[in-house]
Amino acid sequence: MTDLADSPLVRRLADWDNDRLESLATEYDTPLYVMDLDRVKENYARFSAAFPDSHVMYAAKAHTGKAVLEAVLEAGGDIECAAWGELQRSIDAGADPNTLQYTAVNPPDHDLDYAVDLAEDAPGLTITIGATDTLDRLQERGYDGRIAIRINPGIGTGHHEKVATGADAKFGIPYEEVPAVADRVREEFDLVGIHAHAGSGVLTDDLEDHCRAISRVGEMARRVGDSDLEFVDVGGGYGVPYREDEEPLDLERTSDMVREAVGDLDATLKLEPGRYIVADAGLILSTVNTIKEAPDTTVVGIDASLATLIRPAMFGSYHPMYNVSAPDREPHPVTVGGPVCTSADVFAHDRPIARPEREDVIAIGNAGSYGYELASQFHSQPRPAEVAIEDGDSRVVRRRESLEDVTRVEREAGADVDVDADADRER
Repeated sequence: MTDLADSPLVRRLADWDNDRLESLATEYDTPLYVMDLDRVKENYARFSAAFPDSHVMYAAKAHTGKAVLEAVLEAGGDIECAAWGELQRSIDAGADPNTLQYTAVNPPDHDLDYAVDLAEDAPGLTITIGATDTLDRLQERGYDGRIAIRINPGIGTGHHEKVATGADAKFGIPYEEVPAVADRVREEFDLVGIHAHAGSGVLTDDLEDHCRAISRVGEMARRVGDSDLEFVDVGGGYGVPYREDEEPLDLERTSDMVREAVGDLDATLKLEPGRYIVADAGLILSTVNTIKEAPDTTVVGIDASLATLIRPAMFGSYHPMYNVSAPDREPHPVTVGGPVCTSADVFAHDRPIARPEREDVIAIGNAGSYGYELASQFHSQPRPAEVAIEDGDSRVVRRRESLEDVTRVEREAGADVDVDADADRER
């Protein structure tokens, strides 16, 4: 069991060891993803301890790196997956497929094929459906196993409208249709749970809206008969503070409010934190390559870009930044951007940072969730390496891509190789 006595509720960017970060940048080059696996295990243990007698699963989509999944499993966690690739990667990391939960959102045919094939040898696998159409497609494949129904509570919460899934028609069965769908599932499948996810990035001030959404989940569970259910899953979305002046999530209050909102249940309460487990366990190291004095600002160019971390461009997200090389210099307001040819490739506007100079190493914090997961090869840039820190040691867990990696699928398309994507699926 991870010792939480000395584990802070949030790890601020300034809490990382400067000398260690500089040595990592020197040894492994930049841009570089850094994941602290000890912090991953601490975060899982802390969240799980706040919800005793509950089933806490890690939402893999936040970071599916094998080293991270292994750390979660070592901490005693199970894994919730949103696609066939996440199922396979969880198994590769050592997860028992009977413990996995697959939350299908408009699932492609190959996803359902994979899940059904997997369930033949792992009947404990749970498939969460958000459309009756998915039930039809599962029946066509001969599946009659474990089903959880994802409901749409009609209330969305979170840090941005693009993640307020609880009010988005894309996600879940319309609320009043759930009892009829539950009746059908009981006749044709094994109904084991009710599921919902209200949104992402929930902090203490967002708890009232969040709990209004999950109270409807508890109400619906009782309507369909929670005594016959194995679990009621209220999803994840529990956030971490990205801004330096934001307070960390009050887990004790969160636990009390969530349990009160869900109400009395015979079924087990299930939660699926993702961001909370990995966000502050990771950062990006980048090197300054350009200093440009413009009429209205000082532009600092770095070798990371929106291809490395897309959240600022996609959501307008704030990520803390820190001059690792010279933290004691006088702060200077700068605009920090990468090498991609779009105005969206900017991490900060007029942000006070210890005055950067060329070759300085800049750290971008809270990049452990949806950093590498949303990375791309835009501009034909190879993706960076990822280094894991564990028990005081560091190791490469994903090597830096080469240009040959970027062009490999094109070269193989003309070669005498099997390029059928289905051939790569291990069933």
